[in-house]
Amino acid sequence: MTSLRTLGSSDLQVFPLALGGNVFGWTADEETSFAVLDAYAAAGGNFIDTADFYSAWAEGNQGGESETIIGKWVKARGNRSDVVIATKVSQHPQFQGLSAANIKAAADASLSRLGTDYIDLYYTHFDKPEIPVEEIIGALDELVKAGKVRHIAASNISAARLQASLDFSDREGLARYVALQPHYNLVSRDTYEGELQELAAKENLSAVPYFALASGFLTGKYRPGTKVDSARAEGAQKHAESERGQKVLAALDEIAAAHEAPVATVALAWLAAQPTVTAPIASARTVDQLPALLGVADLRLTEEEVAQLTAASA
Repeated sequence: MTSLRTLGSSDLQVFPLALGGNVFGWTADEETSFAVLDAYAAAGGNFIDTADFYSAWAEGNQGGESETIIGKWVKARGNRSDVVIATKVSQHPQFQGLSAANIKAAADASLSRLGTDYIDLYYTHFDKPEIPVEEIIGALDELVKAGKVRHIAASNISAARLQASLDFSDREGLARYVALQPHYNLVSRDTYEGELQELAAKENLSAVPYFALASGFLTGKYRPGTKVDSARAEGAQKHAESERGQKVLAALDEIAAAHEAPVATVALAWLAAQPTVTAPIASARTVDQLPALLGVADLRLTEEEVAQLTAASA
Protein backbone atom coordinates (compact mmCIF):
# COMPACT_ATOMS: atom_id res chain seq x y z
CA MET A 1 0.00 0.00 0.00
CA THR A 2 1.47 3.34 -1.06
CA SER A 3 1.89 5.73 1.85
CA LEU A 4 -0.04 8.99 1.61
CA ARG A 5 1.66 12.36 1.96
CA THR A 6 0.59 15.34 4.05
CA LEU A 7 -0.33 18.42 2.05
CA GLY A 8 1.55 21.40 3.50
CA SER A 9 0.35 22.41 6.95
CA SER A 10 -3.10 20.87 6.36
CA ASP A 11 -4.62 17.64 7.66
CA LEU A 12 -5.12 16.38 4.09
CA GLN A 13 -3.39 13.07 3.32
CA VAL A 14 -2.94 12.58 -0.41
CA PHE A 15 -1.70 9.94 -2.85
CA PRO A 16 1.64 10.95 -4.46
CA LEU A 17 -0.03 11.40 -7.86
CA ALA A 18 -2.96 13.77 -8.30
CA LEU A 19 -5.32 12.67 -11.07
CA GLY A 20 -5.95 15.56 -13.48
CA GLY A 21 -9.61 16.08 -14.32
CA ASN A 22 -9.07 18.38 -17.32
CA VAL A 23 -9.82 15.52 -19.76
CA PHE A 24 -13.18 14.55 -18.18
CA GLY A 25 -15.95 15.75 -20.48
CA TRP A 26 -13.38 16.73 -23.12
CA THR A 27 -11.24 13.91 -24.56
CA ALA A 28 -12.74 11.37 -22.13
CA ASP A 29 -16.52 10.92 -22.13
CA GLU A 30 -18.44 10.14 -18.94
CA GLU A 31 -18.15 6.36 -19.23
CA THR A 32 -14.39 6.47 -19.88
CA SER A 33 -13.92 9.06 -17.12
CA PHE A 34 -15.68 6.73 -14.64
CA ALA A 35 -13.39 3.86 -15.71
CA VAL A 36 -10.26 6.01 -15.23
CA LEU A 37 -11.48 7.22 -11.82
CA ASP A 38 -12.32 3.64 -10.77
CA ALA A 39 -8.87 2.37 -11.78
CA TYR A 40 -7.12 5.27 -10.02
CA ALA A 41 -9.10 4.66 -6.81
CA ALA A 42 -8.48 0.90 -7.03
CA ALA A 43 -4.72 1.62 -7.05
CA GLY A 44 -5.05 3.62 -3.83
CA GLY A 45 -5.40 7.02 -5.49
CA ASN A 46 -7.46 9.61 -3.60
CA PHE A 47 -6.43 13.07 -4.92
CA ILE A 48 -8.52 14.44 -7.80
CA ASP A 49 -7.73 17.81 -9.38
CA THR A 50 -10.24 19.79 -11.42
CA ALA A 51 -11.44 23.37 -12.01
CA ASP A 52 -14.80 25.04 -12.57
CA PHE A 53 -13.48 26.09 -16.01
CA TYR A 54 -12.84 22.52 -17.31
CA SER A 55 -13.61 22.13 -20.16
CA ALA A 56 -15.12 25.37 -21.44
CA TRP A 57 -12.63 25.43 -24.34
CA ALA A 58 -14.19 22.36 -26.01
CA GLU A 59 -16.90 22.90 -28.59
CA GLY A 60 -20.38 22.67 -27.09
CA ASN A 61 -19.11 22.90 -23.50
CA GLN A 62 -19.99 25.61 -20.99
CA GLY A 63 -17.41 24.89 -18.29
CA GLY A 64 -18.03 22.68 -15.28
CA GLU A 65 -18.25 19.43 -17.28
CA SER A 66 -15.35 17.89 -15.36
CA GLU A 67 -16.79 18.77 -11.94
CA THR A 68 -20.17 17.35 -12.98
CA ILE A 69 -18.64 14.01 -14.02
CA ILE A 70 -16.58 13.79 -10.81
CA GLY A 71 -19.69 14.58 -8.78
CA LYS A 72 -21.70 11.85 -10.52
CA TRP A 73 -18.88 9.35 -9.98
CA VAL A 74 -18.56 10.14 -6.26
CA LYS A 75 -22.32 9.83 -5.84
CA ALA A 76 -22.43 6.52 -7.75
CA ARG A 77 -19.53 5.08 -5.72
CA GLY A 78 -20.56 6.58 -2.36
CA ASN A 79 -16.94 7.42 -1.61
CA ARG A 80 -16.95 11.16 -0.85
CA SER A 81 -15.06 10.81 2.43
CA ASP A 82 -12.36 8.68 0.74
CA VAL A 83 -11.35 11.26 -1.86
CA VAL A 84 -9.65 14.64 -1.68
CA ILE A 85 -11.24 16.90 -4.31
CA ALA A 86 -9.40 20.02 -5.44
CA THR A 87 -11.07 22.59 -7.68
CA LYS A 88 -10.36 26.17 -8.70
CA VAL A 89 -11.96 29.60 -9.16
CA SER A 90 -11.44 32.59 -11.52
CA GLN A 91 -11.72 31.27 -15.10
CA HIS A 92 -15.28 29.92 -15.55
CA PRO A 93 -17.01 31.93 -18.33
CA GLN A 94 -19.84 32.86 -15.94
CA PHE A 95 -17.62 33.31 -12.86
CA GLN A 96 -14.64 35.36 -13.98
CA GLY A 97 -12.15 36.85 -11.59
CA LEU A 98 -11.42 36.87 -7.88
CA SER A 99 -13.73 39.48 -6.43
CA ALA A 100 -15.21 38.37 -3.08
CA ALA A 101 -18.70 38.10 -4.61
CA ASN A 102 -17.44 35.99 -7.51
CA ILE A 103 -15.41 33.64 -5.32
CA LYS A 104 -18.47 32.89 -3.19
CA ALA A 105 -20.83 32.47 -6.15
CA ALA A 106 -18.35 30.26 -8.03
CA ALA A 107 -17.79 28.07 -4.97
CA ASP A 108 -21.54 27.49 -4.62
CA ALA A 109 -21.76 26.56 -8.32
CA SER A 110 -18.82 24.13 -7.95
CA LEU A 111 -20.38 22.54 -4.85
CA SER A 112 -23.62 22.05 -6.77
CA ARG A 113 -21.89 20.40 -9.76
CA LEU A 114 -19.73 18.23 -7.51
CA GLY A 115 -22.83 17.21 -5.54
CA THR A 116 -21.06 17.77 -2.24
CA ASP A 117 -21.28 20.22 0.65
CA TYR A 118 -17.53 20.79 0.95
CA ILE A 119 -14.46 21.22 -1.26
CA ASP A 120 -11.27 19.76 0.24
CA LEU A 121 -8.85 22.13 -1.49
CA TYR A 122 -9.92 25.34 -3.23
CA TYR A 123 -7.42 27.12 -5.48
CA THR A 124 -7.39 30.58 -6.95
CA HIS A 125 -6.83 29.40 -10.55
CA PHE A 126 -5.04 32.48 -11.94
CA ASP A 127 -4.15 35.35 -9.67
CA LYS A 128 -5.80 38.68 -10.50
CA PRO A 129 -3.33 41.34 -9.31
CA GLU A 130 -5.96 44.08 -9.62
CA ILE A 131 -7.86 42.53 -6.68
CA PRO A 132 -6.27 43.18 -3.26
CA VAL A 133 -5.05 40.01 -1.52
CA GLU A 134 -7.10 41.14 1.50
CA GLU A 135 -10.32 40.77 -0.50
CA ILE A 136 -9.35 37.36 -1.92
CA ILE A 137 -8.20 35.88 1.41
CA GLY A 138 -11.19 37.41 3.21
CA ALA A 139 -13.63 35.69 0.84
CA LEU A 140 -11.78 32.36 1.00
CA ASP A 141 -11.69 32.55 4.80
CA GLU A 142 -15.48 33.03 4.86
CA LEU A 143 -15.88 29.85 2.79
CA VAL A 144 -13.67 27.96 5.26
CA LYS A 145 -15.61 29.32 8.27
CA ALA A 146 -18.88 28.33 6.57
CA GLY A 147 -17.59 24.76 6.17
CA LYS A 148 -17.80 24.93 2.37
CA VAL A 149 -14.02 24.68 1.92
CA ARG A 150 -11.54 22.77 4.07
CA HIS A 151 -8.27 24.29 2.85
CA ILE A 152 -7.18 26.97 0.39
CA ALA A 153 -4.40 27.09 -2.18
CA ALA A 154 -3.06 29.21 -5.05
CA SER A 155 -2.14 28.48 -8.67
CA ASN A 156 -0.36 30.73 -11.17
CA ILE A 157 0.70 33.42 -8.68
CA SER A 158 3.85 35.50 -8.27
CA ALA A 159 6.11 35.09 -5.25
CA ALA A 160 5.35 38.66 -4.16
CA ARG A 161 1.57 38.17 -4.23
CA LEU A 162 1.87 34.81 -2.53
CA GLN A 163 3.99 36.29 0.27
CA ALA A 164 1.54 39.19 0.69
CA SER A 165 -1.36 36.72 0.93
CA LEU A 166 0.40 34.59 3.56
CA ASP A 167 1.42 37.66 5.56
CA PHE A 168 -2.17 38.94 5.58
CA SER A 169 -3.52 35.54 6.68
CA ASP A 170 -0.96 35.40 9.51
CA ARG A 171 -1.58 38.98 10.62
CA GLU A 172 -5.36 38.61 10.70
CA GLY A 173 -5.54 34.97 11.80
CA LEU A 174 -7.40 33.95 8.62
CA ALA A 175 -7.31 30.81 6.47
CA ARG A 176 -3.85 30.38 4.97
CA TYR A 177 -2.74 28.82 1.71
CA VAL A 178 -1.42 25.27 2.25
CA ALA A 179 -0.46 24.43 -1.34
CA LEU A 180 0.69 25.92 -4.58
CA GLN A 181 -0.01 24.67 -8.10
CA PRO A 182 2.79 25.80 -10.41
CA HIS A 183 3.56 24.98 -14.05
CA TYR A 184 6.57 22.74 -13.49
CA ASN A 185 8.22 19.79 -15.24
CA LEU A 186 11.56 18.63 -16.63
CA VAL A 187 11.41 20.96 -19.64
CA SER A 188 9.65 23.91 -17.90
CA ARG A 189 11.56 24.76 -14.75
CA ASP A 190 11.86 28.54 -14.87
CA THR A 191 8.45 29.53 -13.49
CA TYR A 192 8.82 27.57 -10.27
CA GLU A 193 12.48 27.11 -9.41
CA GLY A 194 13.97 30.05 -7.54
CA GLU A 195 11.76 32.52 -5.70
CA LEU A 196 8.51 30.53 -5.65
CA GLN A 197 10.17 27.26 -4.68
CA GLU A 198 12.13 28.96 -1.89
CA LEU A 199 8.97 30.63 -0.60
CA ALA A 200 7.06 27.33 -0.63
CA ALA A 201 9.85 25.70 1.40
CA LYS A 202 10.04 28.58 3.87
CA GLU A 203 6.26 28.75 4.39
CA ASN A 204 5.60 24.97 4.41
CA LEU A 205 3.49 24.93 1.25
CA SER A 206 3.13 21.78 -0.82
CA ALA A 207 3.72 22.11 -4.55
CA VAL A 208 1.27 20.18 -6.76
CA PRO A 209 2.68 20.83 -10.26
CA TYR A 210 0.49 20.89 -13.37
CA PHE A 211 1.63 20.02 -16.91
CA ALA A 212 3.84 17.51 -15.08
CA LEU A 213 4.35 15.62 -18.37
CA ALA A 214 4.62 18.75 -20.56
CA SER A 215 1.37 18.10 -22.49
CA GLY A 216 2.45 14.49 -23.06
CA PHE A 217 6.00 15.18 -24.29
CA LEU A 218 7.53 13.51 -21.22
CA THR A 219 5.69 10.25 -21.94
CA GLY A 220 8.32 9.68 -24.63
CA LYS A 221 5.84 9.20 -27.47
CA TYR A 222 6.77 12.50 -29.12
CA ARG A 223 10.07 12.23 -31.00
CA PRO A 224 11.60 14.46 -33.69
CA GLY A 225 9.77 13.81 -36.95
CA THR A 226 6.95 11.74 -35.42
CA LYS A 227 3.24 12.55 -35.70
CA VAL A 228 0.95 11.81 -32.75
CA ASP A 229 -2.84 12.04 -32.95
CA SER A 230 -3.65 14.00 -29.79
CA ALA A 231 -5.48 17.20 -28.86
CA ARG A 232 -2.25 18.33 -27.19
CA ALA A 233 0.24 17.25 -29.90
CA GLU A 234 1.25 20.76 -30.92
CA GLY A 235 2.38 21.72 -27.40
CA ALA A 236 4.33 18.51 -26.97
CA GLN A 237 5.94 18.46 -30.39
CA LYS A 238 7.73 21.79 -29.90
CA HIS A 239 9.75 20.21 -27.07
CA ALA A 240 10.66 17.22 -29.27
CA GLU A 241 12.27 19.52 -31.83
CA SER A 242 14.38 21.42 -29.27
CA GLU A 243 17.91 20.50 -28.22
CA ARG A 244 16.93 20.57 -24.55
CA GLY A 245 13.98 18.27 -25.21
CA GLN A 246 16.19 15.75 -27.00
CA LYS A 247 18.75 15.76 -24.17
CA VAL A 248 15.98 15.17 -21.63
CA LEU A 249 14.54 12.29 -23.68
CA ALA A 250 17.97 10.65 -23.96
CA ALA A 251 18.45 10.78 -20.17
CA LEU A 252 14.89 9.58 -19.55
CA ASP A 253 15.35 6.66 -21.97
CA GLU A 254 18.54 5.55 -20.22
CA ILE A 255 17.08 5.70 -16.70
CA ALA A 256 13.76 4.15 -17.77
CA ALA A 257 15.66 1.20 -19.27
CA ALA A 258 17.66 0.74 -16.04
CA HIS A 259 14.44 0.60 -13.98
CA GLU A 260 12.41 -1.24 -16.64
CA ALA A 261 9.88 1.57 -16.20
CA PRO A 262 7.93 3.76 -18.62
CA VAL A 263 9.50 7.11 -19.53
CA ALA A 264 6.49 8.95 -18.05
CA THR A 265 7.02 7.28 -14.67
CA VAL A 266 10.64 8.44 -14.58
CA ALA A 267 9.70 12.01 -15.55
CA LEU A 268 7.13 12.11 -12.73
CA ALA A 269 9.62 10.54 -10.30
CA TRP A 270 12.10 13.37 -11.03
CA LEU A 271 9.35 15.88 -10.20
CA ALA A 272 8.33 13.99 -7.06
CA ALA A 273 11.97 14.09 -5.90
CA GLN A 274 12.15 17.90 -6.05
CA PRO A 275 12.01 19.93 -2.83
CA THR A 276 8.45 20.95 -1.82
CA VAL A 277 6.70 18.72 -4.42
CA THR A 278 4.06 16.53 -2.77
CA ALA A 279 2.13 15.18 -5.76
CA PRO A 280 2.51 15.95 -9.46
CA ILE A 281 -0.74 16.18 -11.45
CA ALA A 282 -1.18 14.02 -14.55
CA SER A 283 -4.29 13.11 -16.50
CA ALA A 284 -5.24 9.89 -18.27
CA ARG A 285 -7.58 9.90 -21.24
CA THR A 286 -7.90 6.10 -21.05
CA VAL A 287 -7.38 3.42 -18.42
CA ASP A 288 -4.39 2.15 -20.44
CA GLN A 289 -2.53 5.41 -19.80
CA LEU A 290 -2.90 5.13 -16.02
CA PRO A 291 -0.25 2.56 -14.97
CA ALA A 292 2.64 4.73 -16.22
CA LEU A 293 1.33 7.58 -14.05
CA LEU A 294 0.59 5.49 -10.97
CA GLY A 295 4.13 4.08 -11.10
CA VAL A 296 5.46 7.30 -9.57
CA ALA A 297 4.15 6.10 -6.21
CA ASP A 298 6.71 3.28 -6.13
CA LEU A 299 9.67 4.46 -8.23
CA ARG A 300 12.56 6.00 -6.27
CA LEU A 301 15.34 7.47 -8.38
CA THR A 302 18.90 7.53 -7.01
CA GLU A 303 20.50 10.90 -6.29
CA GLU A 304 22.72 10.35 -9.33
CA GLU A 305 19.70 9.74 -11.57
CA VAL A 306 17.94 12.85 -10.31
CA ALA A 307 21.14 14.84 -10.94
CA GLN A 308 21.51 13.37 -14.43
CA LEU A 309 17.98 14.47 -15.39
CA THR A 310 18.45 17.89 -13.79
CA ALA A 311 21.64 18.41 -15.80
CA ALA A 312 20.03 17.22 -19.06
CA SER A 313 17.16 19.69 -18.61
CA ALA A 314 19.31 22.67 -17.62
